[in-house]
Amino acid sequence: MYQKTAEEMLSFIQKNPTAFHAVATLKAILQENGYAELLESGKWNLEQGKNYFVCRNDSSIIAFQLGTELEEYSFNIASSHTDSPVFKLKEKAELEVNGKYVKLNTEGYGGMICSTWLDRPLSIAGRVMVRQEDGGIATTLVDFDRDMVLIPNAAIHMNRQVNEGYNFNKQVDMLPLFAGQEKGSLMALVAKELGVEESQILGSDLYLYNRDRPSVWGCNGEFMSSGRLDDQECAFASLQGFLGAVNPKSVNVLACFDNEEVGSGTKQGAASTFLQDVLRRINLSLGKGEEDYLRAIASSFMLSADNAHAVHPNHPEYTDANNCTYMNEGVVVKSHAGQKYTSDGMSIAVVKELAARAEVPLQYFANRSDKVGGSTLGNIAMAQVSMKAVDIGLPQLAMHSCYETAGVKDAWYMVKLMRELFTTHFQETSPGGLKMVK
Repeated sequence: MYQKTAEEMLSFIQKNPTAFHAVATLKAILQENGYAELLESGKWNLEQGKNYFVCRNDSSIIAFQLGTELEEYSFNIASSHTDSPVFKLKEKAELEVNGKYVKLNTEGYGGMICSTWLDRPLSIAGRVMVRQEDGGIATTLVDFDRDMVLIPNAAIHMNRQVNEGYNFNKQVDMLPLFAGQEKGSLMALVAKELGVEESQILGSDLYLYNRDRPSVWGCNGEFMSSGRLDDQECAFASLQGFLGAVNPKSVNVLACFDNEEVGSGTKQGAASTFLQDVLRRINLSLGKGEEDYLRAIASSFMLSADNAHAVHPNHPEYTDANNCTYMNEGVVVKSHAGQKYTSDGMSIAVVKELAARAEVPLQYFANRSDKVGGSTLGNIAMAQVSMKAVDIGLPQLAMHSCYETAGVKDAWYMVKLMRELFTTHFQETSPGGLKMVK
């Protein structure tokens, strides 16, 4: 089963060169499974036993399943993110070089490994805002899906320091070559791709993406590589565990946020009110009051899923001596004394119990005490909606490369763990206690 899950996950990622495409794909899958779309500006008339989803900014999505026995209910939440480190095109993107070349003016989004973007086939994708005949503005996705640009290395004869710790300048070294002498053609190409007039294009959010195809490799086919494993692997696995779950006394919630790679502090990020807004509206639509909402939150639980660092085969010294993880050995539970991860003793106990019931192996990650690691969604989201939560992930190599590596077994482990979450009902029994029943 893990091989099938890995193949489906890689196919999912290949369809999604940007966060906008990831949300569009998630929407299509949810609609195929009977989920009704809601608008934040619309009136919500929810029915118990039915399934819904709502999007914000075309790049974040929250789906939820309403149980049928919600007198005393709680929320079961899985969160992940749709974005990855990438290069975004600036508004005026074309730069002429000596009347001979046209390159594109970009800026970095998130903390990418710059060297991995060099000398690779790249394309352009994103969303475009198009003026309509009725005066409205429509959002349309675009993906050229062909080798379109490339960021060329300087020859070693011209840059003898390139193998000695070279410092890449994003404004100088990382601009992609786009054309010969045809300045002014990018938006014309976008308009042609969309079948509209160039004058109709009012705005865009366009990004470069790596065109290398996902690959399963290794002596026994045990590894897989792809762009955007962080964090579309967790988004896909969470979705698979979510679909078809039955939980009469709970509201199951799948939340995929944008902008994690730049701190989540946007209207569609984990630090926004998006999750809180949706949960409060669910409670209101169920005919319940503020106290009912606060009681539900007190019994709720979140699995915050974002990929984790596996031990590097060439640099095992980068990771902690025994709180370290390996590919194909299970879901990672992440901890940090300073709460960059939201995990604590209670939430780790819960995920241990869920994993035992689902027969899922767990691993444990903490940074070396003399190294600073990254943060993720859990503690950020909890600033808006405070509940018991744990940060988990799947082990991978080369995080924030444009071509990352993971194990083929681990996505299936995450699916099983998420399925266990979404079929379990949680109830607070004391200030530090929680009851978990099927």
